[in-house]
Amino acid sequence: MACQSVAAVMDEQALLGLNPNADARYRQRAMAYFEQLKESQDAWEVCAEALANGIYNDDHVKFFCFQVLEHQIKYRHGGLSAVQQQLIRETLMKWLQCQLMNAQPEKPFIRNKAAQVFALTFIMEYLTLWPKFFFDILSLVGLNPHGVDVYLRTLMAIDAEVVDRDILHSPEETRRNTLIKDTMREQCIPNLVESWFQILQAYQQSHPELTCQCLEVVGAYVSWIDLNLIANDRFVNLLLSQMSVEELREEACDCLFEIVNKGMDPVDKTKLVESLCQVLQSAGFFNVEQEEDVDFLAKFSRLVNGMGQSLVLSWTKLAKAGNVKVAAETLQAVEAKVPLLLQLLVHEDDDISANIVGFCYEYLHVLKQLPQLTDQQKANIEAIMLAVMKKLTYDDEYNFENEGEDEAMFVEYRKQLKMLLDRLAQVSPELLLEAVRRVFTNTMQNWQTAPFMEVEVAVRLLYMMGEAMPASHGAHFSGDAAKANTLQDMMRMLVSCGVSGYQHSSVSLEFFETVVRYDKFFIVEPQHIPNVLMAFLDQRGLRHSSPKVRSRVAYLFSRFVKTLHKHMNAFIEDILSRIQDLLELTPPENGFPALLTSDDQLFMFETAGVLIVNGDSPAERKQALMRSLLTPLMDAFRLLLVKLPQETEVERQATLADCLSHAVGFASRTSKAFSNKQTVKQCGCTEVYRDCLQTFLPALSCPFQRGALRSSVRSFLHRMIICLEEEVLPFVPAASEHMLKDCEAKDLQEFIPLISQITAKFKRQVSPFLQQVFMPLVLAIFEVLARPAEDNDQTAALEKQMLRRSYFAFIQTIASSGMNEVMANQGVENIERVLFTIIQGAVDFPDPIAQKTCFIILSKLVELWGGKDGLVGFPDFIYKHIVPACFLAPLKPTFDLTDAQTVLTLSECAITLKMIHLKRGPEFIQFLQQEYLPSLQVSPEITQELCQVLQQPDIKVLKSYIKAFFQRAKL
Repeated sequence: MACQSVAAVMDEQALLGLNPNADARYRQRAMAYFEQLKESQDAWEVCAEALANGIYNDDHVKFFCFQVLEHQIKYRHGGLSAVQQQLIRETLMKWLQCQLMNAQPEKPFIRNKAAQVFALTFIMEYLTLWPKFFFDILSLVGLNPHGVDVYLRTLMAIDAEVVDRDILHSPEETRRNTLIKDTMREQCIPNLVESWFQILQAYQQSHPELTCQCLEVVGAYVSWIDLNLIANDRFVNLLLSQMSVEELREEACDCLFEIVNKGMDPVDKTKLVESLCQVLQSAGFFNVEQEEDVDFLAKFSRLVNGMGQSLVLSWTKLAKAGNVKVAAETLQAVEAKVPLLLQLLVHEDDDISANIVGFCYEYLHVLKQLPQLTDQQKANIEAIMLAVMKKLTYDDEYNFENEGEDEAMFVEYRKQLKMLLDRLAQVSPELLLEAVRRVFTNTMQNWQTAPFMEVEVAVRLLYMMGEAMPASHGAHFSGDAAKANTLQDMMRMLVSCGVSGYQHSSVSLEFFETVVRYDKFFIVEPQHIPNVLMAFLDQRGLRHSSPKVRSRVAYLFSRFVKTLHKHMNAFIEDILSRIQDLLELTPPENGFPALLTSDDQLFMFETAGVLIVNGDSPAERKQALMRSLLTPLMDAFRLLLVKLPQETEVERQATLADCLSHAVGFASRTSKAFSNKQTVKQCGCTEVYRDCLQTFLPALSCPFQRGALRSSVRSFLHRMIICLEEEVLPFVPAASEHMLKDCEAKDLQEFIPLISQITAKFKRQVSPFLQQVFMPLVLAIFEVLARPAEDNDQTAALEKQMLRRSYFAFIQTIASSGMNEVMANQGVENIERVLFTIIQGAVDFPDPIAQKTCFIILSKLVELWGGKDGLVGFPDFIYKHIVPACFLAPLKPTFDLTDAQTVLTLSECAITLKMIHLKRGPEFIQFLQQEYLPSLQVSPEITQELCQVLQQPDIKVLKSYIKAFFQRAKL
């Protein structure tokens, strides 16, 4: 029967809103009621009464009442009267008493919330008001299953609040938690442990779920209580007996794992682990192959892993302490576990295997530290190698075409195995290389009849040797002769045995990955290059049936050619003709799916460029080859550009624009092949790229799909500035004019770096052009920045901030390139306008990156124009605007002197003041002393101090003084 009593007065209408299916109006009312009960001095007491007397049957109302109580305990406990605190304690105990009498337990979510509230009360009151917390609960619940359930949940909730290291606590909470644990150890832990023993014993048959809960509690608490209370015959025998009960064995295993993991003296730890192992072994648990329950075996594997790692840690400590005898015994104990380790490592279930990898890794680390290996240890290493090789193998279920969660888990597991392989290489590189050679050779000799997974893993092992035994700059085929010869033999076999034709995508991919990893092999044995080139170019590689393989091979082929192009002169034109169809721009209306995506084609164009540019042909031949590579792109571009304005559907327009952008991108990518040794000019390709420019630039004036087209042409211009040098200059004015029409913030922001690149590269050569474009560009920027935007439009605000930064960076480039005539020739009014934006940028916008740039500009302009023969009227501007900017900017509340970027800005501000002193001398000092600093109410002493520091030659002194000056001023 449910406990019943007088009805508490609660807002029944509001309670209706607690039901998840209630409409919004009721839900809002319930929320408002919740807030009212939480904040009220005593209205929450109705919830306490409702819980104590079991008035409501609705689960949502019960949960709600606990939430209200939780709030009082968590946030208002200190403000409650002694009577109210007593009420909470009584409420909880009455509610618990009701649980003992109810036929059915509460829903789990209510029991969990109740346990949280019990735990919070415990934390607040155990040390002061309720020292008998556990005694009260235990004497009430006895061995009543419903009561025991709440007791165990409460213990787990206390663990979460007091012990759990994953939860961040304040120093005050940490001190409190330590005090709680100390007090518990003194006062009640033995009684709690006794209660756990009774529960484990009483319920293992009748209530296995309670036994599992109790095992979880023991596992959680064992890390900080006296281990002797648990690690004794009585308790351990009980746990071991539960390892044989199907419903309990997994939790019992976890509990033993926590016991083994407990930090303790290495000698004691070894004894504990060894005694556990003895019992587990005699009970038959080490006969892994007879166990069919994989979930239990995964837990058991984790337990063995914990035991193994504990023994290794004990050995490390003992060896370090010089305790030779016991260290040797501990090492023997470790070695004794290796057969079991191997059984688990090689188990067909990957979870079981993955759980033992940690112990295996640590064991290999131990072997690495030993001066000499015994025959048994060498045999262990070989056995681990074979296990790793076996476990690296794909299984039949792996879905290569549609990789899901299982496949992702296997990939992660493979990474763990790779760690073991790398560690094996450190312990015994000769053994590993020999084992890999044996597996590889046997498999390659029979690849036609071997299943794909065996072939794939054999090639992958060769591939993995490259990382397991690293060589600087991939020089695997020089240096250590034994290693070089073995790898060379395996590579020779790989490229000559025909395995590249194996009909499975995983083998194809592994073949090409390995060929490229060891591309230096072909420098030693270049006779194999033609065969491998054919594999790249035919249905084994770029024309493979799998899009995934084709895509990866396109990238790998570009890497292969970049490394070995010197050895490919004889095949260049043959390769180009074979890949010609892969270099076609696929128009959208074609309808056939292309072999390669446009991203893959980028690699193909780059490869073609590398072959042409680095070949031995004379410049005329290179020019002809480059023209035949780029002309189809230009022809297709012209056709598509005519089509674009005729297209009415936006979607079709976007597809055409994509295709146009790809054409430009491909042409751009070919130019990556040029270098300082092989320039465009030396290769005779200037004219071809000029033709490209002439073909692509009209796209800038196309009114459709402007963003995509402008972006791709702009990128092409960036490349041409590097490759064509001054040949590009005639194209720049027209391109700029088009790009400045109908600009958005993003367009301008991306256009400015182009102008800055031209300015920095060509300097005086482009001065006339810059003088011409300067004000149109600046006015376009001003116009975009002045456009109104919504207050909460974050994107627009960010775009404007980035544009402002780009604008100041552009002015900085011009000032730093020594082209002051560009600005000086813009007329007084325009110069003033620009100068005021720089002052505004330095002072008004709280953006330290832009502010820093502005002070760099001001410093440079003072250097250029601030002297006797400078710009007319500029000294006046210095005193009226630049000097105040150097003081007003750092005084702003937004100027945060604890921020690293802002400190850099302040540093530039100090350099500007120093530059003014350098150019104006005593006149500047006089201005500061007599006019400016007094106007800021700076005392004569500090004024004097600042002026003295300004006159010192060392800028570092001024920088640190200025920082201290403004820190004082802002106090």
